[in-house]
Amino acid sequence: MSEAVADPADEAPRKRGKLLPVAAAILLGGGGFASTYLGFWSPVGLFAGSSGAPAVATVSPAVFVEVPRIELSLPGGRGRSLILAVSIETDATHRAEVEHLMPRVLDAFTGFLSGVDPAAYDKRGVLEIIRAELVTRTRYVLGEAPVKDLLITEFLIR
Repeated sequence: MSEAVADPADEAPRKRGKLLPVAAAILLGGGGFASTYLGFWSPVGLFAGSSGAPAVATVSPAVFVEVPRIELSLPGGRGRSLILAVSIETDATHRAEVEHLMPRVLDAFTGFLSGVDPAAYDKRGVLEIIRAELVTRTRYVLGEAPVKDLLITEFLIR
């Protein structure tokens, strides 16, 4: 009778022993898929062999085009004025295009700055908002390719 009854403590290690390799295979397979999917390595690269030195992308150096200084009188009767100097970061291939379209860029800048509420200049974070809006207007006039960034070199309210 004692031989007919199985000890439940003996069955638990056998199930764990069979489950451990299955769980390890699933984890390793998932990790391999994730690393391939994220681009850390490529299975095709293992069979392709070496093609020599890796290609190095050449990046043209940054060129800064100065926008003429903008001076605006702020409405409101307090006699305040805004002075703004900006540089557009581009590359050497687009420099002539940026300089050619500078009157349109100036028009877009002055149109935006004259429409800003004078009370907004007293608020915190206005410089970041103005910079973001000027970048948007610059890209609208010049396109996405020529404009890398916009730098505010002078911002003065007196």
